[in-house]
Amino acid sequence: MRRCAWPLLRLPARAGLALRHGGAAASRLRPAASSPSYSSSAGGDGSSRAPDTSLFIPVPLKPAGDGAEEDVGAELTRPLDKGEVLKNLNKFYKRKEIQRLGAENGLDARLFHQAFISFRKYIMESSAVSADLHIILNDICCGAGKICLLGHVDDLFPFFLRHAKQIFPMLDCMDDLRKISDLRLPPNWYPDARAIQRKIIFHAGPTNSGKTYHAIQRFLSAKSGIYCGPLKLLAHEIFQKSNDANVPCDLVTGEERVYANEDARPAAHIACTIEMCSTNTPYEVAVIDEIQMIRDPARGWAWTRALLGLCAEEIHVCGEAAAIDLVTELMYTTGEEVEVQNYKRLTPLTVLDYPLESLDNLRPGDCVVCFSKNDIYSVSRQIEARGLECAVIYGSLPPGTKLEQAKKFNDPDDPCKILVATDAIGMGLNLCIRRIIFNSIVKPTINEKGEKEIDSITTSQALQIAGRAGRYGSSFKEGEVTTMHRDDLVQLKEILSEPVRPVKAAGLHPTPEQIEMFAYHLPDATLSNLIDIFVSLSQVDGLYFVCNIDDFKFLADMIQHIPLNLRSRYVFCTAPLNRKEPFVCTTLLKFARQFSRNEPLTFDWLCRHTKWPLAAPKNIKELVHLEAVHDVFDLYLWLSYRFMDMFPDAVLVRDIQKKLDDIIQIGVCNITKLIRASQSAAAAGTAEVVPEDFPFSRTKRDTRAISDRHVAKSTEALSVAVEVPGERRAKNLKAYRSATRQEDLKSHGRGSLANRLLREGLLTQEMLRQLESEWQDQHRNGRYGPGSKRDDQNSSKGTGRKKK
Repeated sequence: MRRCAWPLLRLPARAGLALRHGGAAASRLRPAASSPSYSSSAGGDGSSRAPDTSLFIPVPLKPAGDGAEEDVGAELTRPLDKGEVLKNLNKFYKRKEIQRLGAENGLDARLFHQAFISFRKYIMESSAVSADLHIILNDICCGAGKICLLGHVDDLFPFFLRHAKQIFPMLDCMDDLRKISDLRLPPNWYPDARAIQRKIIFHAGPTNSGKTYHAIQRFLSAKSGIYCGPLKLLAHEIFQKSNDANVPCDLVTGEERVYANEDARPAAHIACTIEMCSTNTPYEVAVIDEIQMIRDPARGWAWTRALLGLCAEEIHVCGEAAAIDLVTELMYTTGEEVEVQNYKRLTPLTVLDYPLESLDNLRPGDCVVCFSKNDIYSVSRQIEARGLECAVIYGSLPPGTKLEQAKKFNDPDDPCKILVATDAIGMGLNLCIRRIIFNSIVKPTINEKGEKEIDSITTSQALQIAGRAGRYGSSFKEGEVTTMHRDDLVQLKEILSEPVRPVKAAGLHPTPEQIEMFAYHLPDATLSNLIDIFVSLSQVDGLYFVCNIDDFKFLADMIQHIPLNLRSRYVFCTAPLNRKEPFVCTTLLKFARQFSRNEPLTFDWLCRHTKWPLAAPKNIKELVHLEAVHDVFDLYLWLSYRFMDMFPDAVLVRDIQKKLDDIIQIGVCNITKLIRASQSAAAAGTAEVVPEDFPFSRTKRDTRAISDRHVAKSTEALSVAVEVPGERRAKNLKAYRSATRQEDLKSHGRGSLANRLLREGLLTQEMLRQLESEWQDQHRNGRYGPGSKRDDQNSSKGTGRKKK
């Protein structure tokens, strides 16, 4: 889920403020490119670039209506012959000289054509035009074909250009728009930070090396300090540690404010999520955790803002060594030096030479890492079928539930000794894990262009997850890592042996002030269109990139029809929600609609909307819905801190959210029962199954792309084509498919398609078992293996039947 509390723009206060860029600075200037639709045609010298005019949406102009004051032209000359007018307008359009003049005034071929179509329509559909235009048109029509012309079609150009600027108002202010969207000097946005000489200490090391511990010790000893972390769980952990150490510390997240002092007086220390840090408040010490996330396509801007903008005498940066060079170069542009302190892992970590191969080989302290919710469901059920109890942690669970599951797993007196989790355990939770077992090394991801794809996990991700084994201070003094399947183990060793790719650039994002200035020049543009034009025109130094804005645009388009002022609309579009959750998106829409009517969103209204109180879930579908309701409560609390008058019942909502957290914990503790109930209901045709939490879509990235059919496991037979590039990726997918095929076949008959065929009498249970048996025989014998002719012909049709 996105966490958004967008920064306020700070323009330079001193005209003489200079930044040191070195001799190569000019060569680093480049246009921003956060999406494939944005042009990147500008050179490296920082000169003006041609805008992507496909983003320019013409403002509709109504034809001039009837009126005595508008018919002066006809009285002075005569009524226009629309047939002759049309002929001359078309001549005007075809003249090369006119097209050249249009280009000189910012009208490329696309804009010129759109402007002419609008201009022609305006003239032909208007019952009367302005007197000067009427007279010119009359002279052109009267002089057409004569040796001594009264007028020439070229005389229309001033009127045409005036019309073009009316429907494309950005033509008149392109220079201003370029200045507003110039992102080449982000350090200048923070004059308070530039006014002091900051000391930067980079604590570099792998997971479980003590780097954050040393930074936090300095934080606790300071007179004032701020901790900035990527997750609420991390901020909450520092909040607890500080107050337990008798250092009063407040907690600030997007949805919550907790004061250490009973009188709600701000403490000198703050633990916050990184988007919520203040760049105006002075501190003695600041800690920025997980600095490598400065490259994150969606949230990287928050780390950039904290690193450049925090007003602290000492800034302690913690993270991977891969970010040292970028941080050093960024600080060079501010005139600040970086002191690097390197750390080594405190406990040994061993990559085993053998895979797990079977869940029968699990031992206490094992953690099976999966990369989809359905894999979580499947593996956890198989584990409990063997008489073992397991804890479950995945990303969409509420923080409280994650902590309770972690506590259950860590408790030496609890019979739960196995953990099944996604990569959500990579940060934010202290877990006593002896061995990490990768159920797969293929993970669905979203790339820097916002495209969905599946690929092998990166070296950074593998190290982050594997490093959770053998945590210093836990009951396991050494950590181990392996895979479920033998083919994956070879790949995992290759991944872990590769160096972590250096962090090359830091994220940026348009600020509310910049968008407001854009809107001043383009008052008729939608917010989504304003963002598009901003990114299209923006230029960044080569050390930066513009973060992906697809989620922002999705929300902007969703609430565009609702009448809101620009600032409120911007806030709603930065709300932290998952756009793949329809219930949460629908709720945001209702929030915005009622907000626009100036009707407060009360506790009673929210309870009616969510049907609170809610019962414990009976199946997986109900558990997923409860998680969505929890996100709705989070959304309400997030908005309540931005619009207190319109979302007045934050205290009551927080109370029921805690109760909902307890209900979800009950569901997660009984997750295998819920899975069985969902599958039984699906087989009986009485309930829908749970969709895969990451709906893959077709992506193409190079000419060697291959297609793979991934069958969703456990609770749904969902087949989708995925194209993934490269021989290595193909090999990963082949291994992944082979390893999961047998498990997939067991659940293949329980999907929605099988249910429908059974209900309609087109398929019997006996036929279903026969199909499964034939499918197994075919793949066991390699009869229809990948690349076979039959496979190519039927790859989109599923399995066929044997001829009898």
